[in-house]
Amino acid sequence: MKGVFVTGTDTGVGKTRVSLGLLHALKARGLNTAAMKPVASGAAATPAGLRNEDALALQAAATLARPYALVNPYCFAPAIAPHLAAREAGTEIDLEKVRAAYAEVRRGADAVVVEGAGGWQVPLSETLEFPDLVRDLELPVILVVGMRLGCLNHALLSARAIRADRVELMGWVANAMDSGFERPEANLATLEAELDAPLLGRLAHAREADARSLAAALEDAAARLGA
Repeated sequence: MKGVFVTGTDTGVGKTRVSLGLLHALKARGLNTAAMKPVASGAAATPAGLRNEDALALQAAATLARPYALVNPYCFAPAIAPHLAAREAGTEIDLEKVRAAYAEVRRGADAVVVEGAGGWQVPLSETLEFPDLVRDLELPVILVVGMRLGCLNHALLSARAIRADRVELMGWVANAMDSGFERPEANLATLEAELDAPLLGRLAHAREADARSLAAALEDAAARLGA
């Protein structure tokens, strides 16, 4: 089994879009997949409990069925920083609980896609951050870069932080977010030169994209993960 952690240069840069595309691409390669979003802030109340839209999408896209409680062990209603949401809920995000859930999620899977929340350096409690979780699960990272003004700074700082945290940067994905973004090719070239990690896919600017087009755009990422 191989796994990967999908993080982003910021909130709302396309982590779920990339995670779903990667799951579709892995499925197209004939692999059994599982998915997980360990922590999610921003959820709706349902008869079954709190449910996060992104976590539900990941659960549905994986080929192996997993209970929601394992896919998303920590789910909070307000769309705020996870450690603040956990504090308001009167709980604390525990690494052991995430580790146990991941062990069950990955059982029988050829590949597991784990999606983060927010950017890389997101605190989960007073003593725990996402880098601690990723290091504990021994996952390489795919960095989703939101291609818009400011992306160079955000991407380079994120890559530097990932490496400083002693985690492998497997590669990055360029997600076009602003149709009016000036000099997109020049910015892309700068990132290719400076990030010192392979560009694993480019996603065109679009509000919606079908599974096939997402999978095609992330074939290189799937090939590395499924090899």
